[in-house]
Amino acid sequence: MAEVASAVVHDVLGRRLDELDLPIVDYIINVLADEDFDFGHDGEGVFEALGELLVDSGCVEDDSECRSVCVKLSDKFGKHGLVKEKPAVRSLLAPVRMFDGMDEEVAPKKKPEPVDGPLLTERDKMKIERKKRKDERNREAQYQMHLKEMEAVRAGIPDAVVTHENSDSAAVRDIHMENFNISVGGRDLIVDGCVTLSFGRHYGLVGRNGTGKTTFLRYMAMHAIDGIPKNCQILHVEQEVVGDDTSALQCVLNSDVERIRLLEEESSLLAMQNPDKDTGKTKSEQNGGVDKDSVAQRLEEIYKRLEFIDAYSAEARAASILAGLSFSPEMQKRPTKAFSGGWRMRIALARALFIEPDLLLLDEPTNHLDLHAVLWLESYLVKWPKTFIVVSHAREFLNTVVTDILHLQGKQLHTYRGNYDTFERTREEQMKNKQKAIEAHERARSHMQSFIDKFRYNAKRASLVQSRIKALERLGHVDEIINDPDYKFEFPSPDDRPGPPIISFSDASFGYPGGPILFKNLNFGIDLDSRVSMVGPNGIGKSTILKLISGELQPTSGTVFRSAKVRIAVFNQHHVDGLDLSSNPLLYMMRCFPGVPEQKLRSHLGSFGITGNLALQPMYTLSGGQKSRVAFAKITFKKPHILLLDEPSNHLDLDAVEALIQGLVLFQGGVLMVSHDEHLISGSVDQLWVVSEGRVNPFNGTFMDYKKILQSS
Repeated sequence: MAEVASAVVHDVLGRRLDELDLPIVDYIINVLADEDFDFGHDGEGVFEALGELLVDSGCVEDDSECRSVCVKLSDKFGKHGLVKEKPAVRSLLAPVRMFDGMDEEVAPKKKPEPVDGPLLTERDKMKIERKKRKDERNREAQYQMHLKEMEAVRAGIPDAVVTHENSDSAAVRDIHMENFNISVGGRDLIVDGCVTLSFGRHYGLVGRNGTGKTTFLRYMAMHAIDGIPKNCQILHVEQEVVGDDTSALQCVLNSDVERIRLLEEESSLLAMQNPDKDTGKTKSEQNGGVDKDSVAQRLEEIYKRLEFIDAYSAEARAASILAGLSFSPEMQKRPTKAFSGGWRMRIALARALFIEPDLLLLDEPTNHLDLHAVLWLESYLVKWPKTFIVVSHAREFLNTVVTDILHLQGKQLHTYRGNYDTFERTREEQMKNKQKAIEAHERARSHMQSFIDKFRYNAKRASLVQSRIKALERLGHVDEIINDPDYKFEFPSPDDRPGPPIISFSDASFGYPGGPILFKNLNFGIDLDSRVSMVGPNGIGKSTILKLISGELQPTSGTVFRSAKVRIAVFNQHHVDGLDLSSNPLLYMMRCFPGVPEQKLRSHLGSFGITGNLALQPMYTLSGGQKSRVAFAKITFKKPHILLLDEPSNHLDLDAVEALIQGLVLFQGGVLMVSHDEHLISGSVDQLWVVSEGRVNPFNGTFMDYKKILQSS
């Protein structure tokens, strides 16, 4: 069927197909090859399904030519027997009830089902079904094109390696990017952007999710913005390292290509100088008597270069960076394939810090770190000698490490001196002053306009009126204040409140099969008033405790009691990664909750800020934070009693974190979260549990107290 369809399409459209992208050609063929496709009368079905695509892609010039092509396609497919004839239908003057006269027991009366909205004819239903299939195919085609686009983007980013400065090469200092535009999929993200990055300054890039922060970093990494010097080495930490047999430490060291090459050459030359045990001759003598003096001279050059690039301290420096990111000496020797994705992201971060590029681009670097590693990274970046840009949702992290803020809003980039708190105060003051200027401007306009209206037809005041009109024209307009729409995180509170106990652990122990006991004799409880955050190093088992609470895991010994009436919602990164990227938020919710009215699902998505067209966008076009909000909407639709949140602020922007805090404060149920975000923890919970040495213990103090203990240890 597909081969015949391909032949027909190529026969009708000819060379014009060569100008189309391959995914579009495949889509056209697949639509026409569908067994259920309705070609319609004179190609009407073809025009309805493909007309807009054929015109927009330039395959045909206008609607008139498009209709002609659609008729030809319909005729051609008919000649191949692919257009199904519709069975003749005999219309009746009145409906016939087939069970009239039958006994009621044989043919019981069926109560009419309630129907929302007008009744649909079979033709309407078939049209709706065809449109759904068409939308599905469109989404899938767009998604595949998006994947190819992303692969092309990553392929365009050069690999970064350690570059040792030479005296004859000019060091990259300030970077001036002027009048650049960035757009993705026809949507403008940055228009007429102008940014100067001063050498040695540390920039925090902030802005709402979906405004283009990550795309901006990618364009910089690709040197796709005018003003970036060609010799400027830029490293964007975005992807985890590839898992293979290389150890974590060696993976970091391998980024110093010159050092590796020099050490290999040194080893080769030394081997040439060593005499063979059997012959007593060196390899150089065996290979035709290579000049010993030239070998010695080359070795001397290698040693000087190794000393110049500080090669002998490189291993210690790499090990120190990995240790700061919580890699023990044993872990540093493990192959990278033995680590999870989060740990391989840490290796990628360690490699970037080891390389020390001219411009370091960090996108949410704290997402995969525990508090110990975050504190170490803060202290390391504060001393960073070169320029970096960091995107982060962690307010305290930004306050510590950045010297300037780049604010992306309304397709414009603005630079502010100071950390994030300073930026907020400065921007608030600017908004107040601008509001005052707008009000003063409006008062002046209103005063002049009222004078003009009052004396417009007064001959004695004609000159005064004319002067006021000219003054009004000179007054011009003041730009309106652009405010981001308010974020919403409205967690639906449960309608019922089960009596205690809700969830309780009694001497519960747990260990994975074949492994050691992770937790022993856990005794604690959770109710609807619990507001708790668990803290502790990564890998200690915090996520495992959440799984024990939710029932995903069962204790090895002891008991975990859960009320039969309790509803538990769990949020973690897997919920975000598991979203169907080719679908849109509304369709995804409709699949998760079949039979629920569309308006109810739209309203629930709206309570998490997924409103309007955002609910209809393919999810691959959404930012990480927007996907997180879709995941929040999904897990809370059933009005849970308990929220279990594993790093809920990952990928959220700073405004969204504020909205999350407000939503949790208003939520009338229990909250247990795992997080290292100081601002989120301090604003939404009132108790800390420290997980260590197989136990869970309440901490008497604030998060700041806990942080000080870690910093002093």
